[in-house]
Amino acid sequence: ARPPAGLRTVHTPGGGTMTARQVCLGRHWYPYGYAPTAVDGDGAPVKPFPAWLDGLARRAVTDALGPEAVAREPYDIALINFYDGDARMGMHRDADERSEAPVVSLSLGDSCVFRFGNPETRTRPYSDTELRSGDLFVFGGPSRLAYHGVPKVHPGTAPPELGLAGRLNITLRVSGL
Repeated sequence: ARPPAGLRTVHTPGGGTMTARQVCLGRHWYPYGYAPTAVDGDGAPVKPFPAWLDGLARRAVTDALGPEAVAREPYDIALINFYDGDARMGMHRDADERSEAPVVSLSLGDSCVFRFGNPETRTRPYSDTELRSGDLFVFGGPSRLAYHGVPKVHPGTAPPELGLAGRLNITLRVSGL
């Protein structure tokens, strides 16, 4: 998370500010696109995506959806969001990739309410689930473009052995770029 291309606050095109801070591996995400450098930050090259994360994503997809759902291309992007106790994430879709490969989401630290919706609208129907440290969530197929968000983080619920105050969410994606 240290500079260059380190943890940053994301500003939306409409002038809003995301409360979860973010760092990227492989490619830099900015609203509605990806770049090899932190174009809305310090302009530095993005840190590389480690091959072991591709292995983790492929195992998760195989376990959740079966081997036929595993992408041909390697997973090559990690968006790592840091949530403090006050951070939230509005309903959104992970739709900036050119690949339809399943998204793999790993939670570490504080528990949260994860709201998983539908691919049509940000509103109902959706369901709320608690994600705890170590939980892994895979969404692919018809749910690949489902709206989802984090309306609440439960501060102080991280396992003490992590030494982490807050929540890290690591989303693994195939860019298709």
